[in-house]
Amino acid sequence: MKTELVQKAYEIAKERYQAVGVNVDDVLAKLQQIAISIHCWQSDDVTGFEKLDNLGGGGIQATGNYPGKARNINELRQDIEKVLTLVGGKHRLNLHAIYGDFGDKVVDRNEIEPAHFQSWMDWAKEKGLKLDFNSTSFGHPKSGDLTLANPDKAIREFWIEHTKRSRAISEAMGKFQNDPCIMNLWIHDGSKDLTVNRYKYRQILEQSLDDIFATDYKNMKDCIEAKLFGIALESYTVGSYDFYLGYGAKKQKMVTLDTGHFHLSESIADKISALLLFTPEIMLHVSRPIRWDSDHVTILNDDITDLAKEIVRAEALQRVHIGLDYFDASINRMGAYVIGIRATQKAFLQALLEPIATLRNYEANGQYFERLALLEEAKSLPWNAVWDYFCLKNNIAVGEEYITEIQQYEKDVTAKRK
Repeated sequence: MKTELVQKAYEIAKERYQAVGVNVDDVLAKLQQIAISIHCWQSDDVTGFEKLDNLGGGGIQATGNYPGKARNINELRQDIEKVLTLVGGKHRLNLHAIYGDFGDKVVDRNEIEPAHFQSWMDWAKEKGLKLDFNSTSFGHPKSGDLTLANPDKAIREFWIEHTKRSRAISEAMGKFQNDPCIMNLWIHDGSKDLTVNRYKYRQILEQSLDDIFATDYKNMKDCIEAKLFGIALESYTVGSYDFYLGYGAKKQKMVTLDTGHFHLSESIADKISALLLFTPEIMLHVSRPIRWDSDHVTILNDDITDLAKEIVRAEALQRVHIGLDYFDASINRMGAYVIGIRATQKAFLQALLEPIATLRNYEANGQYFERLALLEEAKSLPWNAVWDYFCLKNNIAVGEEYITEIQQYEKDVTAKRK
């Protein structure tokens, strides 16, 4: 797209927004600072680089077999580097524990150390990225239906040790990058059918968490993630939303809201203001569920725009951390990355461009017709011209131009992977 057309459209949009009291230059400066934690597992379908037998399961299911998935660390990093050339802003990379640089060694999950992730830290520093981290309880011979909530002491202590080591790795990452590493804890624990010991398993999980969190760290932040249900564990989830909300409020831990982990009729946006009153911060995992937690590629839909608007309206950009969590293997994986990242940024751009001062005045004065009317008119303001200019400023593909770049990368790189 020609530069002069983008600039001309932007100037017109800038004037239009100024008329409703929005400073577009300030908005672009804020958007530039919103870091998205990009999930490493879209590139390789949540396989990781362990030398252990990966059994899958635990609610994790990547669907599709589009050719070109990353087969090793170098290919995954190559893919991430390509993605970063197609999105504006400075972002983060979110790693699961199974993505360590283990070489040819067999390293079990209760043996992982910061040294296994040092090459990731060095690479991230070179690329201007910050790292986040996740413990990995699925896809292991000892996963079963229960990990941290397992009555079997040996199994439970194995996963407690794994999670403790994951926190230590996160601390090392945060110290190395001089910025807190956010460590997410999600377990699939549950039951496929009717359960009579619900209280017992949750009591065990609480005790396991207390043990895991006994060590205080300065360079990492803990977050705990709930789920409605897991595949083959549909009847009972130990780490439910109610459980983690209570634990997070009591222990002042960050709660993770995954947009695919709730009933499809629930509004995740409505949870933002509630959690912010009682927990220190929020972690978002943004995906797109279709009928269930199917982890489709994030797109610019009402769910994500409402979520972004609620965060901006609550003036909580410094307290809400934004990450992606989907894994679609049915389409070009790099394309999936770029679509999702751009969609998330577009949602926050629209939120930042909202004439919030005027809307708040209308609401405070009981002018509800005026509030609704302005909310409707704001939907058709020229935000897309501002988006194109954001891309132009960041020297990345404007509009649909990134499609040809992804196609070329597929031809030159991923199509050659067997």
